[in-house]
Amino acid sequence: MTDSLFLRRLATGQVLLLDGATGTELQRRGVDTSLPLWSARALLVAPEVLQAIHADYIAAGADIITTNTFRTQRRTLTQAGLGERAGELTHFAVRIACEAVQQADRKIFVAGSISPLEDCYSPHLVPSNGELWLEHAEMARNLAQAGCDLLLIETMNTVREAVIAARCAATTGLPVGVSFVAGLKGLPPDQIDRVESDEGLAPLTLLSGESIAEAVRAVQPIQPAVILINCVPLVYIDRAFDELRAAHQGPIGLYANVGYADDRLGWALTDDVLPAAYAQHARCWIQHGAAIVGGCCGTTPAHIAALKAVRPSA
Repeated sequence: MTDSLFLRRLATGQVLLLDGATGTELQRRGVDTSLPLWSARALLVAPEVLQAIHADYIAAGADIITTNTFRTQRRTLTQAGLGERAGELTHFAVRIACEAVQQADRKIFVAGSISPLEDCYSPHLVPSNGELWLEHAEMARNLAQAGCDLLLIETMNTVREAVIAARCAATTGLPVGVSFVAGLKGLPPDQIDRVESDEGLAPLTLLSGESIAEAVRAVQPIQPAVILINCVPLVYIDRAFDELRAAHQGPIGLYANVGYADDRLGWALTDDVLPAAYAQHARCWIQHGAAIVGGCCGTTPAHIAALKAVRPSA
């Protein structure tokens, strides 16, 4: 991994703000996010809305903008007959993010999003190792060539896919962040509330059932710039944070979700966690060592603005 401005900024110890959700914000603004394309559909029908969302997150205080590439892998696009446009649409998504960043009056980092090849909440669908190596290498290469500052591997539900994706990303020479999704007894985050209350303070695990500590140990040899937890409901993510903090001495981060998964739209919006309440949780994460905080599905520019308000001054 080569030296970079992002790594130097991370090393200062000042908390970096990641942006909030893209897919659900597109949905909130009236863009069709139906599956299988989900957020990638905006690249075809509403690129101007996507750029406005990036700009709004920058205005809210985000230091890192995530590219709208969560579903621009060849595998997903093939389901919509667009597989051969994977490189083109990935580059287009990065260009939209970069254009928004260029309008800012401060340095904003562009993080290339790399997601699981299959459904984020379905670890049993993870493809073979050969497919993982081939497809994640293509995605990492496209993102690096398009001009990202770092690569963010997110919502990983198995150790196996996370390690392969991270190794593919590391070959680009860009800084790499690896983020895991966790659930109680391995249940998807949208099903945690169905678990009996007598589970008490049982540990959260990856959706594969592997522990957070196992996941951290597996990716540490790749030397990621930061290890994170994402797409976990706010009420449970504190527990995941405690386990992550105990397992990793390097930079860590969190971005929780608001709402629940939907089989048709990809995500159902709710307003059950207002920005101020979200920021109060994040204040605790920052006080206990989080290097990066942001928002996942359901969060908005208002949530990121609230995070900015509680972040300690430089």
